[in-house]
Amino acid sequence: MTVTEPARTAAPLPPLAARAAAVGGSPVRDILAVTARPEVINFAGGLPAPGLFDDEGIAAAFRAVLEETPERALQYSTTEGEPALRTAVAARTTARGLATGADDVLVTTGSQQALSLLATALIEPGDTVLVENPCYLAALQAFAFAGARVVPVPCDEAGIDPAALDGLVALHRPKLLYTVPTFQNPTGRTLPAGRRAAIAEVAGRRGLWIVEDDPYGELRFEGERAPWIATYPGAEDRTVLLGSFSKVMAPGLRLGWLRGPAALLRACAVAKQAADLHTPTVNQLAAARYLADSDLDAHVARVAAVYRERRDAMLAGLADALPEGSGWIRPEGGMFVWAKLPEGYDTGESLRSVVAHDVAYVPGAPFFAAEPDVSTLRLCFVTQSPGEIAEGLRRLRGALAMR
Repeated sequence: MTVTEPARTAAPLPPLAARAAAVGGSPVRDILAVTARPEVINFAGGLPAPGLFDDEGIAAAFRAVLEETPERALQYSTTEGEPALRTAVAARTTARGLATGADDVLVTTGSQQALSLLATALIEPGDTVLVENPCYLAALQAFAFAGARVVPVPCDEAGIDPAALDGLVALHRPKLLYTVPTFQNPTGRTLPAGRRAAIAEVAGRRGLWIVEDDPYGELRFEGERAPWIATYPGAEDRTVLLGSFSKVMAPGLRLGWLRGPAALLRACAVAKQAADLHTPTVNQLAAARYLADSDLDAHVARVAAVYRERRDAMLAGLADALPEGSGWIRPEGGMFVWAKLPEGYDTGESLRSVVAHDVAYVPGAPFFAAEPDVSTLRLCFVTQSPGEIAEGLRRLRGALAMR
């Protein structure tokens, strides 16, 4: 006699972590997927212009390290990063006014990883983090994954209001302030030197970490460079400076770095060991070789000259493209123009119509940590020629006129 066992019902899988369900994806990435059609003039991206990469110089650097030291280039490396690259980064940082040694630098897989490492090393669930308003979107994601309570600091067209920052630090006792003080993403604004000094003073007096993110600072078109916040009294032992080769060499290398106090660097190195062990060795050695054999500063100057022309083309066309009563920030460098439309406009609701006109921007609302300003938008000007920018703004004018 055959006995048939009853069918078994598979038990459901355990759920995802609450933070994975609570933190959404990047609206910018979602928009890029929608606007991938070649006929779309895309002001939504934050990508450097691919036609300006020094592909020959980078290829030569890779060939050199693979031909001369293949065993080293293809092997595991130290978590802190290849000594040659750390030394080169330290030398560039020192030359720009912040004395730095190789041991002060941790190489990361893009500066975005540096944010994740800092969130792991510094933030407990429920800790308060202060950010600019609006703020770099991926930083908001990193802090949300860490379980932070994110509080925006009031800002104007010049950036953070130091008096408002002082009051918020006294009220909330936050762990850190995150800022992109030079050519900020998304606004393009630059924090004046006086405010940088005031923020350093608040941090020193109140007891606050400063995370100073500088991915765009070398892309200056005009004006005088303001020193890093890390150089001002009060900030020396409590500022973490983040840098990247993504905007000045190539984003595909995924090379960034973190410069900070020794104890925090050690904690971030432990967090990195748990994340990816180390940044790819061959990419690090190729970047170090490129810095030794090529003139990165001259390359950046050439790129900045092209970007300036494209910025000027966008600024020249905005008055005709945007509704009467709109305003925008004139950036001295970087990659972005931030605009605000008159009351009654919702750039998120308008995006579908805009994309139907084969042009795209990023709505401003996702960049706000608290109450969003739905009338704002971000335009990236670096990947199109002046002629394409003019045509894109013409399309944008037509789309917004149909509201």
